[in-house]
Amino acid sequence: MQQGPRTGKQQGIQGDVAPPVPWHALPAEAVLERLGSTEAGLTEEAARERLARFGPNELKRERAESAWKLLWRQINSPLIWVLIASAVLAILLGKVTDGLVVAAVVVLNTLIGFVQEYRAGKAIEALGHMVPESTTVMRDGRQVALPASKLVPGDVVRLASGDRVPADLRLLRSRNLQVEEAALTGESVPSSKHVAAVAGDAELGDRASLAFGGTLVTSGTTTAVVVATGSATELGRISHLLAQAADLTTPLTRELARLGRIITLGIVVLSAVLLGVGLGRGYMFSDAVLVSITLAVAAIPEGLPAIVTIALAIGVQRMATRRAVIRKLPAVETLGSTTVICTDKTGTLTRNEMTVRALWTPREHYALTGVGYDPEGQLLREGQPQDAPPDDVRALLLAGVLCNEATLQAQDGRWRMTGDPTEGALLVAAEKVGLGVSDLRARHPRLDAIPFESEQQFMATLHANGADGRDLFIFIKGAPEVVLRRCTPKEDADGVLAQVERMARQGMRVLAVARKDAPGATALQLRDAEDGFTLLGLQGMIDPPREEAVEAVKGCHTAGIRVKMMTGDHLATAEAIGLQLGLHTPGHPGLTGARLSELDDADLARAVMDTNVFARVAPEHKLRLVRALQAQGHVVAMTGDGVNDAPSLKQANIGVAMGITGTAVSREAADLVLTDDNFATIVSAVEEGRRVYDNLMKSLAFVLPTNLGLALILLMGVAFFPIQQAAGVHVPLMAMRPTQLLWINLVATVTLALPLAFEARERHVMCRPPRPPDAPVLNRFVVMRTGLVALLMAAGAIGLFLWEFSRQGGAHAAMDPRPLAEAQTMAVNTVISFQIFYLWLCRTLSGSMREVGLFSNRTIFVGIATLVLLQAAFMYVPFFQRLFGTAPLSPGAIARSVLAGAVVLPVVGLEKWLRSRSTRRSDRDDSLPQDRARLPA
Repeated sequence: MQQGPRTGKQQGIQGDVAPPVPWHALPAEAVLERLGSTEAGLTEEAARERLARFGPNELKRERAESAWKLLWRQINSPLIWVLIASAVLAILLGKVTDGLVVAAVVVLNTLIGFVQEYRAGKAIEALGHMVPESTTVMRDGRQVALPASKLVPGDVVRLASGDRVPADLRLLRSRNLQVEEAALTGESVPSSKHVAAVAGDAELGDRASLAFGGTLVTSGTTTAVVVATGSATELGRISHLLAQAADLTTPLTRELARLGRIITLGIVVLSAVLLGVGLGRGYMFSDAVLVSITLAVAAIPEGLPAIVTIALAIGVQRMATRRAVIRKLPAVETLGSTTVICTDKTGTLTRNEMTVRALWTPREHYALTGVGYDPEGQLLREGQPQDAPPDDVRALLLAGVLCNEATLQAQDGRWRMTGDPTEGALLVAAEKVGLGVSDLRARHPRLDAIPFESEQQFMATLHANGADGRDLFIFIKGAPEVVLRRCTPKEDADGVLAQVERMARQGMRVLAVARKDAPGATALQLRDAEDGFTLLGLQGMIDPPREEAVEAVKGCHTAGIRVKMMTGDHLATAEAIGLQLGLHTPGHPGLTGARLSELDDADLARAVMDTNVFARVAPEHKLRLVRALQAQGHVVAMTGDGVNDAPSLKQANIGVAMGITGTAVSREAADLVLTDDNFATIVSAVEEGRRVYDNLMKSLAFVLPTNLGLALILLMGVAFFPIQQAAGVHVPLMAMRPTQLLWINLVATVTLALPLAFEARERHVMCRPPRPPDAPVLNRFVVMRTGLVALLMAAGAIGLFLWEFSRQGGAHAAMDPRPLAEAQTMAVNTVISFQIFYLWLCRTLSGSMREVGLFSNRTIFVGIATLVLLQAAFMYVPFFQRLFGTAPLSPGAIARSVLAGAVVLPVVGLEKWLRSRSTRRSDRDDSLPQDRARLPA
């Protein structure tokens, strides 16, 4: 029921009336009055009326795409329609075998695409699971347990540690309440909540008087009133944003669709031309139509969809070994074209483990090395390691251990913390300098405590010193300004606050610790914590960057990829982390969500390019930033782990969710899930994506010349081959039958193209900029290479076909099918030989075989060996001879076809050398001083 931070307004009950003051800015009594409720809750009659009026406390779920819709999408392609039409025409013309083989190809391709999409395309239903099944409610003055779906605005609920918040609530009473809101706000630690109203324009993460549906109570208790349910909650608003986010097509999907349209148009035009040429040369109408069908079968790369799908699937498997799980197959290739990565901070760039980095006592500054909850590190004084902690450090760390509710223990070889992360960091700091936590707590037993309350901002504990318990003392820990007010002498406060400011500028959270003697105390009262303390010092802590993330950011910059951090944390913390990661530079401040809300689209477009650190951002801010980048032509990868990230994850070209800390909602909205929540894994996935795209281009450069070559063979035959006379009827002489063309397109081409998907990544793949998102698949290189190889292939196959046919006396024995079968088999074998030799050249599109290594991809040998065995069956097994109309070839004929195929090696090798020489000359010219002088300063 709340509007986002952009409006600063608050709706009335479920949006009926807009009050002048939002819920979090109203006193608790005024909220109850506006909702027509009391702390005793609603009556059953009033609750029933409101449930009928506002509906159940549930979120609408999207329906999954039906299987029929998925199946239709596989069929509804121009190339598939051409193949279906070809199959139907062939059957109508009596060529049943040819028609059925073409139809089988259509069914195979359709099934591959259907299975892939059916497994990957799940509906986003996880939002509904974030609402708890039941909750404790006050009805008619009695405490009852009700299903959360029955909650209505005005209901009064009670929550304790471990409960999930069932709806958006305004707190009425609370004690030591802390709520884990990272899924909504991105905050790295639980948020402290209190009853007092906050400013009306407070950001989502600063609305301390509210608890939001779907978040988790980590400590404390509360009584609160429901102010919004179902789709009117903050969670519902995010669900609405998620529904608005667009599922974008990938660059490869767009380009392959464009390629399909080009090929389809070309086939239709050429088929019409071929039909006219055939009729003009005296072909019977049925024969002319059959030739046109054969051209369609020859020119369509039937095996390409299977090659693309399998190549992407191989990429999925390889990424899984690098801890990146792909949910949507095309996302593999999209990673390779990523130009901007928008990433969360907590747990992705950082360890999500608070670490004490700085200690300050009235005597000295100290530093602590080491990160995370592993108690390995050193105490440094002026950069020099200390063998043992000085007394002032020992006293400071002792207080942090005793005035503490957290525990630290080793489990399964890893150190695990239970409790508040900031308190856990204090325990780890003590262990690093050799102060055993268990031993300290045993020697100084706790007698009483004042737990931390968000209203008072401190915690105090009473301890006895030693077994006799005669020396009693109190420790206090909390916000520096709160602790300082309780310390003497007070004249040092300005100097201490200056130290606090220094740590805060480095993005640290700062806790102050103080001590006072308490002789004769038996219990701890609030008045005992009012004054008389001596300041022991300050501890500054931060969630440190992952070391591998620092290197990964450098790798992104080298690869021409910009990295932008978007976090719900405070700006100072975000800028400090950004500085350590190389994302932020002094003098270029980051932007907050409040500032982003004030920018129009033009200013936002400039800001999103000039700024790399965005703090205190809400879901709509992230969504708007992603769209602004996409509007400027960028391919955006977005990372996140919370519900608040789901809309932008879905909107991004590639959504990346965290597998460990991520919510189910974020994982369902994403294309890629990281099983280690590590930013460095994203960079590895980008590297793998570029390798997949390179290998797809190799497969394309291998497949297309075959299809064009087969089309040229057919065109040349219809236009120039002599026409046979049989019983007074003109019989077209064809170098290959339709089924033989399909054998080459499917069996031979796929067998050889698939091993290219296993090629290792090219050298320097991460040292080049991302390819432009609108870069065509049919670029100048692919077109030139396709034309060159197709001409060579067509010339060799036609030459040997005519030579073999004339040598067998085929022109004088038209009624004998054997000479034609042998000549056609010769043509097929020549094309196969071309493919085998050309395969080696496609292993690297620009370099030499020495660069990639002869044995770096052993699947090449498996593919060639498999094809050789299949080709032998094609020529010599009677079943294949009847099915494909082939005949056995002599060793001499096979040798001639192999020699003709080998011609491709020197010709394409020369083309590679000329192209690389031209590229080197261009690079050298670009580096000349006079060229640099022409560049703008």
